[in-house]
Amino acid sequence: MLKPGTELRNRYKIVRVIGRGGMGNVYLAEDLRLPGRRCAVKEVRYSNALPPEWQQELRMQFLREATVLARLDHPNLPKVSDYFSEEEADYLVMDYVPGKDLLTLMYEAQSQGRFLDEEDVLAWADQLLDALHYLHTQNPPIVHRDIKPSNVKVTPTGLVKLVDFGLVKEMVLGEATITVIQGKGTLPYTPLEQYGSEPGQTDPRSDIYAFGATLYHLLTGKPPLTARERFLHPERFEPPRKINPRIRPEVERAILWAMSLHPDERPANVLQLRAALFGTMALPHSRWRTPTQVPWKQYAVDVALLVLAILGVAIAVWTTLVR
Repeated sequence: MLKPGTELRNRYKIVRVIGRGGMGNVYLAEDLRLPGRRCAVKEVRYSNALPPEWQQELRMQFLREATVLARLDHPNLPKVSDYFSEEEADYLVMDYVPGKDLLTLMYEAQSQGRFLDEEDVLAWADQLLDALHYLHTQNPPIVHRDIKPSNVKVTPTGLVKLVDFGLVKEMVLGEATITVIQGKGTLPYTPLEQYGSEPGQTDPRSDIYAFGATLYHLLTGKPPLTARERFLHPERFEPPRKINPRIRPEVERAILWAMSLHPDERPANVLQLRAALFGTMALPHSRWRTPTQVPWKQYAVDVALLVLAILGVAIAVWTTLVR
């Protein structure tokens, strides 16, 4: 860990640690060349236990991805301004984002005995969707793979920033799998396809699932069941309105559509999800039905079968008595 006062490249003076991770830390730093500018410096360290060729490959991947991230320019993403290597670590320099993350805001609401206001959550969601649309329409598309409340910050002016984005790609070297920086995501927000080890299994629809799970958590105050738990025990999944009845039905439907277990059952892109969430698109009912909702036709069939079963038992009893 770097100590306060440490200077990197004779330019970035470390102020304090503002985030910790398995492969390094994130620091608040002063830019000595631009007085008054503060930045976030993300550090990535590599274990000496890794073979040298693996370390070299990881560093090459870091540089490739940092180059891509440095080209991104969107108001809801922190701007990457520099990246470099020193000794056994690589560093990524980006805008420092002041403010609170959405998880903190949700906890503050809970401490006051209330849910977050739906209108506030949707206003944040609208900005987050802009950022995702921008990432997903890059060539090639950039998939965040770790959308969650703690990775979304709101600045004092109300601007949403999706932080800790990128550098979330897995490498398969021979038979061993190494995860670069962030792993497979955070379980309550991770879709089933992201549990696998092959990076090609995820696409923008994986972010759509995580986005839906994030809204679920913010509006209910409870993290959703993991995708694995939902797959094994679908009856345990609680629809959002069961927890918070103030959520509008159309918002619940959009969230459940985004959280469909199979990628093909989710919105195909962020624009579809936005239209569903803000009421400019009718959702296909078969895709957002909650576990407690049963189509009326199926209900009628079930009732008919139950009636036939009762009649069958009654006839059998009557026949036995007659004999």
